[in-house]
Amino acid sequence: MVIVVDAMGGDFAPQAAVRGALASAERLPAQIVLVGRPQEIEKHLPASAQRPANLQIVAANDVIQMEADPTRGALRRQDASLFVAVDMVRRQEAQAIVSAGNSGALLTLAHTQLGVIEGVRRPGIAAPMISQRGPGVIIDGGANADCQPIHLAQFGLMGSIYAEYALDIEEPRVGLLSIGSEPSKGNSLTRGAFDMLTEMPINFVGNIEADGIFNGQADVTVADGFVGNVALKTAEAMAHFLMGDLHNCLCDGLSGKVAALLLGNKLGSLRQRYDYANYGGAPLLGVQGIAVFSHGRSDERAIASAICVAHRAAEGGVVEHLRQACRQLVVEAN
Repeated sequence: MVIVVDAMGGDFAPQAAVRGALASAERLPAQIVLVGRPQEIEKHLPASAQRPANLQIVAANDVIQMEADPTRGALRRQDASLFVAVDMVRRQEAQAIVSAGNSGALLTLAHTQLGVIEGVRRPGIAAPMISQRGPGVIIDGGANADCQPIHLAQFGLMGSIYAEYALDIEEPRVGLLSIGSEPSKGNSLTRGAFDMLTEMPINFVGNIEADGIFNGQADVTVADGFVGNVALKTAEAMAHFLMGDLHNCLCDGLSGKVAALLLGNKLGSLRQRYDYANYGGAPLLGVQGIAVFSHGRSDERAIASAICVAHRAAEGGVVEHLRQACRQLVVEAN
């Protein structure tokens, strides 16, 4: 298995990408390829004799900056690290690409260079979410701001396949994010999607409200990209706010410091549970390859986690399972 990392993408590139890739190469049975400017990459690597044998560098001298227009420049920048990395997946020299760079450019390149699986109307981002029952995803996490019911229905199918084969969730429960649990609740989009989701070959549990994401009512939460992205970023911001507020309380005065000392490891495990860096990246489901988005501010732990996400998706054969499921839908539609 070969996983390509856009070494020049992200706020802390190339250091975070290089160190994350180095950590992954030491523990994953996969070839990790760093794509970018060799001289800048080499600065953050140990001497050649001390590097893992499954880590290599592929040169790319251009960089698509975070503020660049993704739809205009990405396809013309063929020596950019992101373009070269995606092209390696297109040419089947790698199974997956991970980037913390310009997400719009990765979305554009994944669509145009990798292509969309036959039968898929729109690919969707499966962003990681946690609940009382464990890991799950919300799809779409931001690729499609305006959707039709069929798009949400397909998000449910793709999210279910990903949860089963990459997250090892048996018969994942798929819920539709709405403003009430009754089928009649919601807007025209969710009401139409509800009917279509009931016809999909998935374990659809109906509508869930926002609290259902976190109390574990569903393993896969379906939403359009606008609502899904708002929900995702609200959850991230709230977790950051609560952990910061808790830290301030425990640092305020003697009683707080005593409480922090007594809680000890419990606080550490809580912090780890809500740290986005431990959940890595979000794959774009529905394209002919594995493209994993990592947060722009990802540190080396987040990059390593995103590489693990890519590895699990490739190892679980997610793309092939998506092809089979969508092929069956096309046959049934005809």
